Amino acid sequence: MKARAMKILMADDDADDRMLARDALRKSRVINELVCVEDGEQLLAYLRREPPFEDAERPGFILLDLNMPKKDGREALEEIKADPSLRRIPVVVLTTAKAEEDLLRSYDLGAASFITKPVTFEGLVELMQTLGRYWIELVELPET
Repeated sequence: MKARAMKILMADDDADDRMLARDALRKSRVINELVCVEDGEQLLAYLRREPPFEDAERPGFILLDLNMPKKDGREALEEIKADPSLRRIPVVVLTTAKAEEDLLRSYDLGAASFITKPVTFEGLVELMQTLGRYWIELVELPET
C-alpha cells in the first residue's frame, strides 16, 4: 500500500511529549507532517481555521491528550464530534490517563481509539510506526 500525504494534528500541552512524538515519527520513518497545538482551544481554532490558523490544512487524524489546560481533551472531543464539518476526522486519544471512566467516556464521545502513552521512547517510536501504518496506509478515510 502507498502512504498518503496527510497532516497529523497533535493536541498536547506537554512540550516534551510533543518533541518526543515528532522525534519518534522521524525515527519511525512516518513521513507525514506533525502539526502541534497546546490545548483544546487551539485545537478547535486550528480545525475551524480561526486566527492564527487561517491557512491550516485539515488533518487526516488527531492525536488528543485528555489532560490539557483551557479546554481539556474531553471537551474538545465532544465539540469536534458535535460539529458536522469536523466529526468525520478520526480522533485517537493518546494520554497518560488510565482511568476506566476516561476510556469509556472517550469512546462514548466518538474517539476512534484510546491509547495510553508509552513510557519509553522506543515504545513511542513503535506506536508511531503502528499509527502511521494503520491510519496512513491501511484505513480508508473520507476526502476532506
